[in-house]
Amino acid sequence: MISHKHAALIIVGHGSTTNPDSSAPTHLHADSIRRRGLFREVACCFWKEEPNMREVYEMVDSEVIYIVPNFISEGYFCQQVLPRELRLDGPTTQRDGKTIRYCDPVGIHPNMTRLLIQRANEVAPHVPREQTSLVIVGHGTSLNENSTKAIQDQVALIRAGHYGFAEVIDAYMEEAPFVKDWATLTTAPNVVVVPFFIADGLHSFQDIPVLLGMREEVGEALSESGVFHHNPHQLQGRHIYYSGAIGTEPLMADVILDQVHDFDEKHGVSDKPAMANDEIKSSLAYWLNEGLDEIGEISIATNADASYSLCHVADRGLGNLQVHHEAHDALFIARYDASGAFRPLHTAPTLNRGWRLDLADLDELRLALDFFYPAALGMARALEQEKLAAVPLREVLGRQTGMYRFVNTITDDQAHALIGKTCANEKCLRRILWPLNATQPMSGPATRKTQPNHAPNAVPLLCIEACTHVVSAARKVARENHEAKEKEKAG
Repeated sequence: MISHKHAALIIVGHGSTTNPDSSAPTHLHADSIRRRGLFREVACCFWKEEPNMREVYEMVDSEVIYIVPNFISEGYFCQQVLPRELRLDGPTTQRDGKTIRYCDPVGIHPNMTRLLIQRANEVAPHVPREQTSLVIVGHGTSLNENSTKAIQDQVALIRAGHYGFAEVIDAYMEEAPFVKDWATLTTAPNVVVVPFFIADGLHSFQDIPVLLGMREEVGEALSESGVFHHNPHQLQGRHIYYSGAIGTEPLMADVILDQVHDFDEKHGVSDKPAMANDEIKSSLAYWLNEGLDEIGEISIATNADASYSLCHVADRGLGNLQVHHEAHDALFIARYDASGAFRPLHTAPTLNRGWRLDLADLDELRLALDFFYPAALGMARALEQEKLAAVPLREVLGRQTGMYRFVNTITDDQAHALIGKTCANEKCLRRILWPLNATQPMSGPATRKTQPNHAPNAVPLLCIEACTHVVSAARKVARENHEAKEKEKAG
């Protein structure tokens, strides 16, 4: 892999508001690539988690940005949602003085074949391939014909590669050939099943094992039962070897880099390295020097040796704190609240206490703060320079598609009430910068959230666009409106 030390890499994942496992592989692959030092900056963004795709640009200074979708197929999300949310107009987009390059999703790269073979070997070691059927499982959908193409391509490559399996087939949860029919689709005494998903979650922990017959639909959560650790499973007179999702394979980081390399090859890219631009880090140093030593629920102490120590503001001055030493530890500190519940919203006032994070230098500090409060530093800097563009609520709701396409039918009064409730300071520490529409500011219950709410010694937490929680709340109101109208029509 050629070094791109002049450029930033942004890895885009789906994420989840309920499942912490969804974004974990994307973060781990980003950390793996970051440690190799191939890019000047490496960041993640998500459809359902923070930072979202509109905010992530505030996390990087580089003038050249590569975007790699950590998605399996070249379907609905990669062709429609991601380009829309990332404001892309083709493989290469020029905007705000930056060159943005949109690579293909990882799942369609030919090198996925190597990962599938390796995963099969890991899950069923010493099992003769000539006595083994390999089943690659996907979701399947009628929404986009490309959703199954990535799996079909991999099946064809493995068959053509003569890897020695008795047979290689594709199967799906929601379209034929169905996973539930595995016993009639295969003939070998051993069957290796590899879910072709980015992350382990409900599909791999619960849905597919039930479809295979490994578990009943009722019972303990399969994520707690070690479903991947009890191979083989005896089913219908055969041995089933069940694997974790392919996207959790550590070598996926190499496939991400492969897509960057292939983009350069395909488009004849040969950049001349630009002068390094560290504006976000410089702003952070300036703020600390000016006495801004808080952000959200975090206190920042500058030590005599120019290192830094972070803790919860309520723990400042306390001893007996659990000490961490790497910026990446911030990701795990911020993931769960005191009760152990997942925190999909980083700016919720529920940050756990009892820890201290000691960091060697300003680079580590910046990275840790981006894990705690994604894009917060970049947005605060852009606001100071009057370069931060907020997106009106109506514009965000108006661009929604699929199951969210009706969200913009809520009334203005409903929008103001919804923001006042969903975004209340007790739920989110950000200050809203966006208006209702281009000419109408937020009013009523939402007004409180548009006012500065941070301490004089704190870097502000800002919101430039309504998040997925707001869109979901708007969908609920819009659905209630529709149901009320239908009931009224029915008399």
